[in-house]
Amino acid sequence: MASSFEKFQKRRLISSYFSVVLSIFLVLFLLGALGLFVIHSEKISNSFKEDIPMSVYFKDEANDSILKAFDAKLKGSNYVKDYAFVSKDDAAKNNKDIVGEDFLEFLGMNPLPNSFDIHLKGEYVEAAKIKQVESDIKTNDMVSEVIYDKRLVDLANENIKKISFWILVISGVFAVISMLLINSSLRLSVYSNRFIIKTMQMVGATKSFIRKPFIWRGIRLGLIGSVLAIAALIALNYYVDSLFPSLGIAKDYVSLGIVLAGVILVGIIITWISTFFATQRFLNLKTDDLY
Repeated sequence: MASSFEKFQKRRLISSYFSVVLSIFLVLFLLGALGLFVIHSEKISNSFKEDIPMSVYFKDEANDSILKAFDAKLKGSNYVKDYAFVSKDDAAKNNKDIVGEDFLEFLGMNPLPNSFDIHLKGEYVEAAKIKQVESDIKTNDMVSEVIYDKRLVDLANENIKKISFWILVISGVFAVISMLLINSSLRLSVYSNRFIIKTMQMVGATKSFIRKPFIWRGIRLGLIGSVLAIAALIALNYYVDSLFPSLGIAKDYVSLGIVLAGVILVGIIITWISTFFATQRFLNLKTDDLY
């Protein structure tokens, strides 16, 4: 009977440890994933904003030297991510591919102007800054028109601000919930040893002496959960990078290192605090209250 009871206790203890590690792993993984998203949120928002094109159309009087000079200006500017020159002939060909008809046949001329399709850097796709860029481009007398979707620019910035705000709110709420979940799991783990705690106390062991092995065990469980969370976060990081290689997430080792270090630190701190207060609670209980 004693052997069966010991096996049962051992299985229950292992099950308790497993649930603690699983809770820590899931919570830290989700927190780490949220942390990675927050850190890279600017890259993600910039990537979206950089897809908004700006088209610069030139007058018919603009000759090759003027177009080459403007090309050189774009190449040396700090607000351009990339650009492409679209000649009159290329514009006509693109129009034919879209419409399905060659309008040159019945017009007898090509009315389309030479133009540049520009993608600005994300930080410049804001109402005030993009107007400055537009004004700078229009200083060229040969520029006839600068076109971009002003409403889309405003919507992009408004939505990014809203999303950023709610991400911060959710991060705060989730951080509190995660601490409560880990604390609850560790309290259950300590609860299964409440009689051992009281027995040690009855034979004269000090509170700090009793707490120490539980705290170290809690920290070890936290480290195991942290290591599992780190492995999952690294895999997630490379998976997201394979989907969106332009963001360069996998090469941002500093941000990844900060998040992974934070995961380990949070795992240690939460388990230490939770185990400390869990053991303290049972140390202060009377014997009759243990049942």
